[in-house]
Amino acid sequence: MRLEMKQKILVIDDERDLCEILQFNLTAAGYEVDTAFSGEDALKRDIPSYDLLLLDVMMPGISGFELAAHLKRDAATASVPIIFLTALDEEKDTLHGFDLGADDYIAKPFSVREVEARVKAVLGRTSTGASSVRELRYEGLVMDLSKMSVTIDGEPVMLTKTEYELLKLFLEHRGQVFSRQDVLDKVWPSDVVVTDRTVDVNITRMRKKIGRYSSCIVTRHGFGYLFVV
Repeated sequence: MRLEMKQKILVIDDERDLCEILQFNLTAAGYEVDTAFSGEDALKRDIPSYDLLLLDVMMPGISGFELAAHLKRDAATASVPIIFLTALDEEKDTLHGFDLGADDYIAKPFSVREVEARVKAVLGRTSTGASSVRELRYEGLVMDLSKMSVTIDGEPVMLTKTEYELLKLFLEHRGQVFSRQDVLDKVWPSDVVVTDRTVDVNITRMRKKIGRYSSCIVTRHGFGYLFVV
């Protein structure tokens, strides 16, 4: 679906041919796409102005993992979604990418259609819908839906967009159990393949970030997850 205001993507990869291929195809799909050929080059860009980063891991100089860790530590760039593109496809590498705050992880070689689908999925999770509710609150935990921000006792909590959508789902439906499949259906689009492990990793990450409220996200073994009050 074409957007009235094009969403901006920055492709960061030292393989120039791959950058050109992704730029051409994602531009054709309706996005505004820039490229950077190193982590150092990317840091010269206005990162907060981008809606998504496609980030290679193995690059000379600053690696993709190092760049992601740097961006997630900075409040100005922490909420910019990241999809890793990498030949490192072992489970430990994938989990490390998610632990750094990635919204998705695509192993090379990949098809352009797969990348387009994953990009659409991550960017699709930014939609807030037409709800008239602008704030979700539980004690000191507050979600401002107009700003897409989360605070605890007035202090900002830096969540990825996936983590934000998960917390929003649980806060909107307190006391309701969601199976992993329910979570997949509601947070990830149906045209993207996501494993149960991805759901668990994202929920675990989100729990760590919400401090004392982590105990509110309860696992019902054999059933799923729910927010208890």
